[in-house]
Amino acid sequence: MNSLANDNVLITGAAKGIGAAVARACVGAGARVGVLDADSGAAEALVAELGDGALALTANVSDYDEVAAAADALRAEFGPITGLVANAGIAQYALMSEGDPESWRRLLEVNVLGAAYAVRAVVGPMKEAQKGHIVLMSSIAGREAWVGEPIYIASKHAMVGMGHSLRKECAEHRVGVTLVEPAIVDTPLVRSTEEGRDELDRYAALDPADVGRAVVFALEQPPGVGVSELVLRALGPEA
Repeated sequence: MNSLANDNVLITGAAKGIGAAVARACVGAGARVGVLDADSGAAEALVAELGDGALALTANVSDYDEVAAAADALRAEFGPITGLVANAGIAQYALMSEGDPESWRRLLEVNVLGAAYAVRAVVGPMKEAQKGHIVLMSSIAGREAWVGEPIYIASKHAMVGMGHSLRKECAEHRVGVTLVEPAIVDTPLVRSTEEGRDELDRYAALDPADVGRAVVFALEQPPGVGVSELVLRALGPEA
């Protein structure tokens, strides 16, 4: 496996939950990381924990110019970006017959366009350098469906399609693309809703650190080896 000691990894939605766990895992494996989040205070607090190998970046992922500026700031601090973990996302529990159309727009802007903007900000130089790895944080919701989260599920299906298309685009440039698809994870985002807390009571849940280890596994693959998809499920009662 490759060391991440010479890697600079941009992580979106990085200040809490899965993103923070990914940042900790990457720094633990030797990488330098850009902790990008809309919550500047939380990003700075995590960077204080992580030390000199981390840089706090503030951006709204649904604004391409802000994401591109954050990527430029990371390059200026540490050098070329060799890894991206497009993790930023929001969730919503609502039936199609009851959901708020404006909140649907916001969810798709963050979950789908936010990932696309992050990729757009880094993939060109990666292709030119013939080096890099992009991780898209999807979900088992990108493979399955159930009642109550239709637009979130749609966003994760979109992520899966984007990821496979991007993989084909990047393969000849020796840039890896991995879809990471966890089942329910015990995060502040899940705990912030009654529905999420109910699911945590009923089903076995992954810890964010489990997802962080999976991301590092993908990033550490040697040149020429790509892990296309990683599906993670906790052992126990399954959603």
